[in-house]
Amino acid sequence: MLMTGFAGFLGLLKIVLMALAAFGLFDAAFRREDAFRAADKQSKVFWLVILGIALVVSYLFHFLSFLPIIGAIASIVYIVDVRPAVKQVSGGGGGGRRGSSSDGPYGPYNGGR
Repeated sequence: MLMTGFAGFLGLLKIVLMALAAFGLFDAAFRREDAFRAADKQSKVFWLVILGIALVVSYLFHFLSFLPIIGAIASIVYIVDVRPAVKQVSGGGGGGRRGSSSDGPYGPYNGGR
């Protein structure tokens, strides 16, 4: 009975890691190439290959082996480090705030007029 619960937990963990890699892969696929260079991160193709391999490895191998753990680390690095930097460079990281580039912390700046 304990082994059945443990196998269910590992199956759920495998699905979560596959979802993490798939999210990173699709997010990287829809980002602009120049945003990766402007954020001083690896290229878009590099991240697409790494995240694609992470997705395939997490599907094919058991979680307790070495390769899915490396894939999970790569997915987490993309989501935590690369994605916010690329999003900020490409203009997607405004925190839900819409405005022009001349807006200050308390509203639009009109040059004292």
